[in-house]
Amino acid sequence: MSGSIMLQGSMSDVGKSFLAAALCRIFKEDGYSPAPFKSQNMALNSYVTSDGLEIGRAQALQAQAAGLEPSVYMNPILLKPSSDTGSQVIVNGEVFGDMRAKEYFKYKHKLVPKIKKAYLKLSAEHDMIVIEGAGSPAELNLKKDDIVNMGLAKMLKAPVLLIGDIDRGGVFAQLLGTLSLLEEDERKLVKGLIVNRFRGDIRLFEDGKKILEERSKLPVIGVVPHIECELEAEDSLSSKLLKRQSAGDIDIAAVRLPRISNFTDLDALMKYNGVSVRFVSSSYELGTPDLIIIPGTKSTISDMKWLRSCGLAERIISAAYDGIPVFGICGGYQMMGKKIEDPFCTEGGGSTEGLGLLECETVFEQSKTRKRISGKLCGDIKGEFSCLSGAGFYGYEIHMGKTEVYGSRLFEGGGSFSDNCAGCYIHGFFDSSDISGRLIRHLFEKKGISFDEIAFDMDEYREMQLDILSRETRKALDMERIYRIIKEGI
Repeated sequence: MSGSIMLQGSMSDVGKSFLAAALCRIFKEDGYSPAPFKSQNMALNSYVTSDGLEIGRAQALQAQAAGLEPSVYMNPILLKPSSDTGSQVIVNGEVFGDMRAKEYFKYKHKLVPKIKKAYLKLSAEHDMIVIEGAGSPAELNLKKDDIVNMGLAKMLKAPVLLIGDIDRGGVFAQLLGTLSLLEEDERKLVKGLIVNRFRGDIRLFEDGKKILEERSKLPVIGVVPHIECELEAEDSLSSKLLKRQSAGDIDIAAVRLPRISNFTDLDALMKYNGVSVRFVSSSYELGTPDLIIIPGTKSTISDMKWLRSCGLAERIISAAYDGIPVFGICGGYQMMGKKIEDPFCTEGGGSTEGLGLLECETVFEQSKTRKRISGKLCGDIKGEFSCLSGAGFYGYEIHMGKTEVYGSRLFEGGGSFSDNCAGCYIHGFFDSSDISGRLIRHLFEKKGISFDEIAFDMDEYREMQLDILSRETRKALDMERIYRIIKEGI
């Protein structure tokens, strides 16, 4: 069998990305060669492929679920918001330019040939394509020249499954309301409904299932329970940014920057018992943590100015002088230096002083650095992060700025450290068990608490979580019907 299936949602964050990952894993387990595809993604959480191209992090996770190396063909268009009204547009993994929303909506139809080319490339190499939509197909003001929902389904002749999130309430209005707003030819593409994130006894929803089927004239393909698995969300509205973890022996405070990106860099640290990671956005929330992390951002200079205006800059500097370790990643690393300049208006232009915690300065350039990286940290790191001397690391870099280091380097060719402060450009830095294990052990021992936990490996953990996701999703979905829908097409 060969074919495709498309997952669309009644709104954003209904679980499309994770269900797409689940189907990729299920199809792989069933002996097929699946591949994920999302024509246009909007996210600040991105990933660098082995050939140095940039795609959405969700498609990289779905590729892992399918047992594939992530490819730019899986996500030919990526929009990275740089302001409330504009985004950096990435086409085929490379920066195309910065556009305001109105400008992009007028231009996007010109990208259709690139979308088709990417899809045809995938479909020529794989026998099952799992297509993910974006947001809702019923955004009436955005439907003209649609290239990611129903417009794409028509273009690729893909049958659609519509997903509603019952955990957020109003699932009947979500699904039936969405269907009622579709044009007749669009509605014919929808072959079934999925109710996602159900909590409690699913048998109690039997009447609800009948109501949906009677009113929609479509089958409910499955009622998927709330699955306890931990995989990276790609959306900055992720609940992990909003909820506060219960207090642990080790308190890590991560700054929630207005344009925060790749906040999944902290996921590995959250997995250690006795460690809490909380996101803070004001000076009074900071407190006296055991470690401060300044994550990446899409707008370094404007977020540095915000850091200063809300009083967090002063509090972080004071905390560093008091001996609290501070670590910056990518944009956070740039902020920890003495100065940031943007002469080519790469991120809006201008210049600003940094926190002055590291002996380095950053100048934004017109070209973008995108690369995978691995190696070992310097063997003579001094100060609070000496525990990381010689540790093995891996990850990837995505940044526009070039940082000149005048002080001590964290590793040959990059990064910087000084006393209890350090930073680098490497996303996924803490995913390495050698890095996270040593750092967490040091923080526990510094407080006189014994630490006997095995160092945590993020890659192994993702595989375990993907297995849980696919197993529980398979139980909930009528896979026989899904295969029939794929075979019959539209």
